[in-house]
Amino acid sequence: MHGGPLGSGVTSASTRRRRTWAIVVVSAVVIAVAVSGVWWARRSGTPSFSTVPVTRGSIAAAVTASGTVNPVTTVQVGSYVSGVITEVLCDYNTTVKKGQLCAKIDPRPYQSTLDQEQANLETAQAQLRRDQTNLDYTKLAFDRNTQLFASGLVSQDELDVASNAYHQAQSQTKYDQAQIDQRQATVASARVNLGYTNIVSPVDGTVVSRNITVGQTVAASFQTPTLFLIASDLTKMQVDASVSESDIGRVSAGSAATFNVEAYPDHPFQGTVTEVRQAPQTVQNVVTYDVVINAPNPDRLLKPGMTASVHITVAARKDALIVPDQALRFSPGGGQGGGRQGGGPAQDRVWVLQSGQPVQVPVKVGLNNGTQAEILSGNLQVGDLVIVSGSAARSGRGATPRFRL
Repeated sequence: MHGGPLGSGVTSASTRRRRTWAIVVVSAVVIAVAVSGVWWARRSGTPSFSTVPVTRGSIAAAVTASGTVNPVTTVQVGSYVSGVITEVLCDYNTTVKKGQLCAKIDPRPYQSTLDQEQANLETAQAQLRRDQTNLDYTKLAFDRNTQLFASGLVSQDELDVASNAYHQAQSQTKYDQAQIDQRQATVASARVNLGYTNIVSPVDGTVVSRNITVGQTVAASFQTPTLFLIASDLTKMQVDASVSESDIGRVSAGSAATFNVEAYPDHPFQGTVTEVRQAPQTVQNVVTYDVVINAPNPDRLLKPGMTASVHITVAARKDALIVPDQALRFSPGGGQGGGRQGGGPAQDRVWVLQSGQPVQVPVKVGLNNGTQAEILSGNLQVGDLVIVSGSAARSGRGATPRFRL
């Protein structure tokens, strides 16, 4: 009879305890959320920048191009006469001396021609000797008739016949002498052609190409075929670089250059621009000019035909105030291209971190090689921290957030 009211009181106390614990738990959650929100808001509101100190040193601007490594002097050895190759005495990489025999063309046809012309010369010389004897006889007859005519013993007609025979004999000997001169020239030509059957090196050097084999027929009727390609000195090479028309105005003879080849990627080679050729080369509407760069090759690492990546120094400064090129393009708003001020003449600027805040500093830029830039004037000192990336706090991010339960 009395159990009902007592159980009802126990239930009410238990309910009040559960409500109290629920309020405590909810309050703790609300406080934790509020604290974390304030911490996150303060943390996200702090500016974050990447900086690089201003330095002083050397800077250089360069023009890049690609080119081909070639020997300074390359001689094409050809054949003046036609015939069958009977001997090949030089091969690839053969070191040759001037006048050294490298190949031989079958000399028999040219030797036969020389023998024939020599026989014709001897025939002409014999003809001259015979006519010279006749000249001597006609001269004696003419002198005798001249004396007899003075004494009145011969007629004028007999004197004229003797005179005519004498002068004809003189003309004949002159004709024979001309024939001999012609035959001598023909013999000399045949001897030269016979000599051309020996293919010799015109210079000291190294054979870099051989285009013939034994038994091959060389035809030199229309143009001289190239049999060997000889580089005179492989310790001196040159790079023929193609420089675009937009950069050629900054390149001049005497400029220093460096280049790399794929065979030795970690070995930079040094060179000097010796010639900027005026002949343009147009490929797919792109105009380039040939720039010749001489490079020493004492170790013979460079080989003909290698592809070179060339950097030609067009300007250089020493003891210059230097900032990264990225600093000229930084903007606190997070975008790029903020290095120019608007509302007036274009002017470069950088942002310097001072007391945790970015400060704009107008500057005047000199050389710029795409990685570093020279500062000619501006309120910058060595050691100043220029901003290259990052972002400032956004508006309202630093305010304490409000929460609703």
